[in-house]
Amino acid sequence: MFSSMGNKVLIDTYFNAVKLKLDEDFIILLQEEISRRGLEIEKVERMNQS
Repeated sequence: MFSSMGNKVLIDTYFNAVKLKLDEDFIILLQEEISRRGLEIEKVERMNQS
């Protein structure tokens, strides 16, 4: 579903979905794709806060 999205777009979409309190199932799908790609939300979150 999200395979055509680049990593940055995927991560940005995830954070925007959380910020906007979008549907929980959508957020879970994003989390699963992030995990499938071997990315870690916690590390990305810390980088975004810097």
